[in-house]
Amino acid sequence: MMESTGGPYLNTAAVTSPVGIARLLQMTFGCTTFSLVAHQGGFSAAYGTFCMFVWTFCFAITVFILTCEFTHLHSCLTISWGNFTAAFAMLATLMSVTAAVIYPLYFVQLGCYPIGCEVRDFRIAASVFAGLLFVVYAAEVFLTRAKPGQVTSYMATVSGLLKIVQAFVACIIFGALVNDSQYSKYVAMQWCVAVYSFCFVVTVVVVAFSVTGKTALLWFPFERSVVVYTFGAVLLYMSAAVIWPVFCFDSKYGSPRRPGLCAKGKCPWDSQLVIAIFTYVNLLLYVVDLAYSQRIRFVSHL
Repeated sequence: MMESTGGPYLNTAAVTSPVGIARLLQMTFGCTTFSLVAHQGGFSAAYGTFCMFVWTFCFAITVFILTCEFTHLHSCLTISWGNFTAAFAMLATLMSVTAAVIYPLYFVQLGCYPIGCEVRDFRIAASVFAGLLFVVYAAEVFLTRAKPGQVTSYMATVSGLLKIVQAFVACIIFGALVNDSQYSKYVAMQWCVAVYSFCFVVTVVVVAFSVTGKTALLWFPFERSVVVYTFGAVLLYMSAAVIWPVFCFDSKYGSPRRPGLCAKGKCPWDSQLVIAIFTYVNLLLYVVDLAYSQRIRFVSHL
């Protein structure tokens, strides 16, 4: 006769708690969304492929997380589980809201011609479920975020969640940079690219060390280094926020208005404008991050 030496093998709270219910809904809405698109809705080009990747990737990771928590397998992994789940929930929220905007924008139409009414209805339904998918991922972020005075993992804090947003915004900037932004035209613009790249890499490294739970193994104080880096990132982004608009939109170096002959989707001015806007967005995010990082203490093993 076998004798149990610990708790139950299955963690029912993983599917009955508010967070567990949110994850079950994420699986349901995610599977429904990409099934509708794959079955009849259809997708094409880079935008459609990106949306399908988002839905399938988020579905797969959510299934992995739910399975690990339900079976207690996450205790066998050599990562900081709390940091991993918090980071993924924030990333999935950003990715799903992007897909929820892109798919209906490029693939949904009110009329039936030329795709047919059935395809149109499938695309509308997929868009609705894509929006619901974003809502339940955002709900998980809301439920698992750090509360005042609560001991929790770093990635569940405002500062940790902002790290994911900063990296995501940097990816948007990189996407605009490679879309004929003419960043090699001036050395000053290349400096801005170096700023975006450096801050992105360091932010990803911070997230990686937090998720793997290896911060305690470093020979320098990780929490203080992160604060110093965030302050440096604020200064670097401030320089980019001044330099990029000057060399793109000042009449001496660029064009203050969009050229009339620029083709839609292939206009360097459009890419430069996107980069300028998201430079200010990331600057604001780093400033808020710096303010919140003064009020937290790192816990790497949760």
